[in-house]
Formats: sequence, C-alpha cells, structure tokens
Amino acid sequence: MSAGTSDLKGRLTDGLYGLGWGAVKRLPEPTAARLFRTIADQVWKRRGKSVLRLESNLARVVPDASPERLAELSRAGMRSYMRYWMESFRLPAWSPERIKAGIDIADVHHLTEGLDAGNGVIIALPHLANWDLAGAWVTTDLRVPFTTVAERLEPATLYDRFVAYREGLGMEVLPHSGGAAFGTLARRLRAGGLICLVADRDLSASGVEVSFFGATARMPAGPALLAQQTGALLMPVTLWYDGTSVMRGRIHPAVEMPQEGTRAERTSAMTQALADAFGGGIAEHPEDWHMLQRLWLDDLDPRGEPT
Repeated sequence: MSAGTSDLKGRLTDGLYGLGWGAVKRLPEPTAARLFRTIADQVWKRRGKSVLRLESNLARVVPDASPERLAELSRAGMRSYMRYWMESFRLPAWSPERIKAGIDIADVHHLTEGLDAGNGVIIALPHLANWDLAGAWVTTDLRVPFTTVAERLEPATLYDRFVAYREGLGMEVLPHSGGAAFGTLARRLRAGGLICLVADRDLSASGVEVSFFGATARMPAGPALLAQQTGALLMPVTLWYDGTSVMRGRIHPAVEMPQEGTRAERTSAMTQALADAFGGGIAEHPEDWHMLQRLWLDDLDPRGEPT
C-alpha cells in the first residue's frame, strides 16, 4: 500500500469514527440499537476475515460446538461487538443516571475494600462486552478516578479521538508505547489509586505464555509486574450482556501473589491466574468475547507474528 493510499485510508477511518461520535449519539436509542444490529448481521453474512477469525477463536472456547452452533455464536458475537460500538459512540451523551442504569456489577466490595486498604488496585479485563462502559461506571457511580493505557493508532488524529473520548468519561489515558507508562502507573498505585488494563492479548516478546483453553497464548506481564512492584491488589473483572439493555459484570477476588520463586516465576503464576479467571468468564459468555484477532501461538507464523 502506498503512503498516499495509507494516508487516505487513515483519513477515511478517522472521519468515520468522528461521524459515529457525532451522529450516533443523537439517534433515539432503539433506532441506534436496530441500526447496529443490522450492521452486525450484514458484516457477519459477508464472512470476512474478522468473522472467520472470531469463529476460529470461538471454536477453541466451545470445542464441541457443531458448525451450525459456531455460526450462531459468531453471529451473536458480531451483534455483541457492534453493541459495544453503539454504546461507545453514545456514552459521551449519557448522564450519570443512564450509566448507572446500564450496568450491574456483582461483588463490588472486592474493589472498594481494596481501595480502602490504601495499597492501590489493578483491574484487569479481557475483551468482554463493554469495558469503556465499566470504566464510565467506576468514575460516575463509584466516583473513583483511574488511569489506563491506550495503544497508539494511525492516523494520530484517530488516537487523539480515542484519548479525548476516554478522558471525557473521566479516565486518565497514557500512551501504551514507550516505558514511561509503567512508571506513571506504578506511581498512581503507590498513591493508593486505581488502574484498569485490558489484558487478554500481548503478542510482543514481553508477553507471558499461559495455558488458555487448552493451548498456549500470550498475555501482558504488566499487571502482575505492577502488583509485585507496588504491592497493589490485582483483580480480574469479567463482563457480559444478558439480553437486556443492562450489562452485567463481576469483580473477582484478588489474584494471590506468590511469596517464593523468581520474579519471572511469580509473574507467570499471576498471569496464569488472570487467564484462568478470564477463561471462566469467556466460557460462560463466549458470544461477548470480542477477539477478532489471532491470539494462540499456533495460529501465528513461525516468527510469532499474525499471518
């Protein structure tokens, strides 16, 4: 792809996201829901690479599913994914009351008691349901500020849109690239703060290998390393849609921090514990896992890159 073509594609992508945030939030909610459900069904019917990858990933989660069942799951998965985008485009216009009405989280005491202890809390989530809505609930209903990271996107204007969107929901957003983010996150935790990280995929060389639905995948080391370095509690969170306008979720007990072993061994054990918690939530609600990319190592080429 030439530089000019890439720039044009980037401007078009940025424009489409801008249109989404500008127009979708003004639609009546039932109209927006129907529109995005229709978009999901049309994308699913085309059987493009993303849909086929989603179906392949779901086949690992539900290994005994028939082809017909996998097709049903992938269709439901695309509807769930498009619901995420519909809600995300509308979230900047939602009142605190609307945010509270749209989410129901169980076992919140794990989080509030952890924050009250003063050592900081790390929330780690997989790509389940709508993690942005969960973040908005934390800042509006719990009235707890938190810090997160965002992967740099191209074009830069698109990245800026996502940062502005999440900051508008009350989040502090740090760029993922570079080493500065880790130090800032550690400082926030030492001050007794909260950080939230989506943590079910990391194909970089620093990713920790875990057993995930019977095969090896890589997940980020950052959450476990931050917990070890700062003494913060590391808590998995799983989310799901239940067929209503409300998103459900659960805050799991903090992952146990091993007292023995090397740092790498402790990091591996804690990251595996996260993977196990994520796997339980994904197995219960596979249609809400928005993993449209390669994850398992045997789905990558010999160099460890997506093919």
